Amino acid sequence: MQYRKLSSDEIAALQRQGCTAEDWSQIEVSDAFMPDHIFRTVFSGKVRLGSFKGSFTLPGGLTRHSGICDATLHDVSVGDDCCIRSVRGYIARYDIGDGTLIENVGTIVTDCESSFGNGVKVSVLNETGGREVTIHDCLSAHEAYMVALYRHRPGFVEKINSIIENYVASVRSSRGSIGRNVTISGTEDIRNVIIGDAARIDGAALLSNGTISSSSDAPVTIGHGVFCEDFIICGGSSVTEAASLTRCFVGQACKFAHGYSASDSLFFCNCQGENGEACAIFAGPYTVTHHKSTLLIAGMFSFMNAGSGSNQSNHMYKLGPIHQGTMERGAKTASDSYILWPARVGAFSLVMGRHVTHSDTTNLPFSYLIEKGETSYLAPGVNLRSVGTIRDAKKWPRRDGRTGEEKYDFVNCNLLSPFTVQKMIKGLLTLENLKYASGELSDVYSFHSVKITNRSLKRGLELYRTAIDKFMGNSLISRLQEPDGSFLQLSESQLQARLRPDTPVGSGEWVDISGLIAPKSEIAALMNGIERGEITSLEAIREAFRTMADNYYSYEWTWAFQHIQQLYGINPSKMTKEEAIKLIQIWKEAVVRLDNMIYEDARKEFNLASKTGFGADGDKEQKESDFEHVRGDFESNPFVRSVLDHIQAKTALGARAIAALN
Repeated sequence: MQYRKLSSDEIAALQRQGCTAEDWSQIEVSDAFMPDHIFRTVFSGKVRLGSFKGSFTLPGGLTRHSGICDATLHDVSVGDDCCIRSVRGYIARYDIGDGTLIENVGTIVTDCESSFGNGVKVSVLNETGGREVTIHDCLSAHEAYMVALYRHRPGFVEKINSIIENYVASVRSSRGSIGRNVTISGTEDIRNVIIGDAARIDGAALLSNGTISSSSDAPVTIGHGVFCEDFIICGGSSVTEAASLTRCFVGQACKFAHGYSASDSLFFCNCQGENGEACAIFAGPYTVTHHKSTLLIAGMFSFMNAGSGSNQSNHMYKLGPIHQGTMERGAKTASDSYILWPARVGAFSLVMGRHVTHSDTTNLPFSYLIEKGETSYLAPGVNLRSVGTIRDAKKWPRRDGRTGEEKYDFVNCNLLSPFTVQKMIKGLLTLENLKYASGELSDVYSFHSVKITNRSLKRGLELYRTAIDKFMGNSLISRLQEPDGSFLQLSESQLQARLRPDTPVGSGEWVDISGLIAPKSEIAALMNGIERGEITSLEAIREAFRTMADNYYSYEWTWAFQHIQQLYGINPSKMTKEEAIKLIQIWKEAVVRLDNMIYEDARKEFNLASKTGFGADGDKEQKESDFEHVRGDFESNPFVRSVLDHIQAKTALGARAIAALN
């Protein structure tokens, strides 16, 4: 935009309207500038002003013309059609974008050279330090995971921190910015904060040293009483209702409200926090906590829902809060659960009661960890048949609130993947070894500070085998299926060619790096590239993660191909049609068996005990009627219908695949 000096007539008009300037020659204006809508304003330093022709329509229908009134501006540039009113303190060293409304505020200032929250070190997992993650405005869950947890590779940590520091240096400035179409009202103090386009800040108490990465397609909302210091808040997120964040990173589409308090914590996409507290946690995608009595501390979580009164302790001995724990993806806590760190809970497990024995159930996923008489008992695999587990898996993709073009976290929501299936294979071996070592008739087996009953062990073996059969069949059928869902008639040689993996990548161990499920070899290759100086930018690191996410199903088939012979005694490189049909039949039986278990689990939601409290003043008939009007009947429940539809669809899919092979 071209700027010019004020004319003598314009200066005179501004003076008549109560305006003063330290030096009128330091004020520049756009060609379309007119002084008509500027009143009682104090200018100092170098100031640039756009034109003021537009107007704002406020809630309730009040119209307010753009302009400046009752404000002090020092070293500020103001875009076109802004409205700045009732600034009790002053605005200094800020560039303000077009169409922005600022009213009834205290002070908005950049008071030193700042990186605006970029470069803040968050002492995640260990409050005393040692796993610090340097936050920045394009941080992903996967990058943070590697920085925090791969401390056994100091060369990698040093190199990636150097890359991050270079980025932080590139955003340092002595001027702050407020984007286009921003609304800031009733806010007391904003210091050294970058505010992106379309952000809405209404009644915040303090925003200090941070970046609000808002945009028109992913706006950020900051509400009344909010306190944020040393922070990054990414696009599409909201922090409202007196929430307090100190040294925190908030990823895309997160929500914090109702007085939630967090310090030294990382929250990645689609997390939610209300009422409770967090300290030094690594909250991977879809970590949710809603309850006032819940404290999450020094733990790593993802796809997690914390029950009311959930708590952990990181003071095991007397050297301070140095202990940490992990609840792998999908693990949940029931009300009033407690875990004494260090401990590790397997993926998609449920924790109930108090647990102080430092158990490690990572290779027994989909389990219940239950307290009985101060003893921790494990029921392996039972969450595979839970209606809640399947409901969660379906809701996560639907609840992805990210709307911007760029998504920093590459999230895989699959329940069954090489990551969880490799653990179930190890779980089978573990349970078989327990049965062999202690005898098949033992009442109780001991494993890593937990007890497993005989009945639970046998049921776990059955459930793990069924789930493994389902996953392997899913991979096989997906490999045979055309993009349109059809199946081609293949000769035996064509079948073998079709099954040949596209890549050798994926054959070894897999990891879940906070939402991204990938072969461990690819994570190691990325770290090697960073260590050797071949990867030198955050963009290149993000592209490496994107490549892993995009190639997931290709890598998955390489892993499944490798394990078919181990699990079924079939050489996949020489697979016959009869062997393929056998695997599909095994898959179909596994799918139907698991779905029937889920169907029966859902039925419990409609039994007599579940109807307690319905029909408060009536007889049994009124209770049934009241229940059905509120909850519906079992057979017409949408989730129940979806389970039945799934059985039919998968049965038909298997039949089509077998028909094509025949």
